[in-house]
Amino acid sequence: MTTPGLGLALGGGAVLGAAHLGVLQALNARGLYPEVVAGTSAGALVGAAYASGTPLDEIEELMLSSSWAAVGRLTLTPRLGILDSQALSETLSRLETVQRIEELPIRFGAVATDVRSGKTVVITSGSLADALRASVAIPGLFPPVIRDNEVLYDGGLRANLPIEAARQLGARWTIAVRLSPEWVAAPPGTAEAIAKLEREASTLTIRPDLRGLSKWSPADVPQLIEAGRAAAEDVLRNFHSFDTIGDHLVAGRLADRSAA
Repeated sequence: MTTPGLGLALGGGAVLGAAHLGVLQALNARGLYPEVVAGTSAGALVGAAYASGTPLDEIEELMLSSSWAAVGRLTLTPRLGILDSQALSETLSRLETVQRIEELPIRFGAVATDVRSGKTVVITSGSLADALRASVAIPGLFPPVIRDNEVLYDGGLRANLPIEAARQLGARWTIAVRLSPEWVAAPPGTAEAIAKLEREASTLTIRPDLRGLSKWSPADVPQLIEAGRAAAEDVLRNFHSFDTIGDHLVAGRLADRSAA
């Protein structure tokens, strides 16, 4: 059963995304089950697995046994990327997840960037595999995903922490998990705009301590999961359930705990 009004915004960060699982473990241990999930890049991968209803222990097992080959493999015909992201479809099949986003039991959005318009795109329908391939499509590493008139690359180009996307999906309160800063190539003002959203009373940001852990090595996955769990437990230590008496009271209490 989901927690009404609670949204989850999972940021990008390559292998650092394993920390998201630790956060989910801590939230579930306290009976907090997000009603909507938005994810950018690695956050989209973990968010989609969670939104599919896959048990957390199965997600952990997949993380511990996976490598970069689970997302992409070297292609013999490189074009706009040296890796073929079709391998991601095979990984999703291991989770026995649904094929289309709108069939997920939890509302989900994968954040990508349309390089033609320069705008953030929140994909909430259609092929789940294609949406995730778009969200993780780091320029130069993966090819873009073409959808209608859009040329979609990694969502981190515009919104590495998708708080606004979670709100678009219907979240009244958002737990945001920050793994990495905004991309250097992001448009001017992007980092400031997202930082403003993080400071708002309706947002609780969790920042795992990832110092010394690799953004690219799967060998650090166990430590990353633990880092996410420890950070969430620290923030949520004295928090047990959502009040239903006034959104502003609940949000204000969360913000105070985040700053403490």
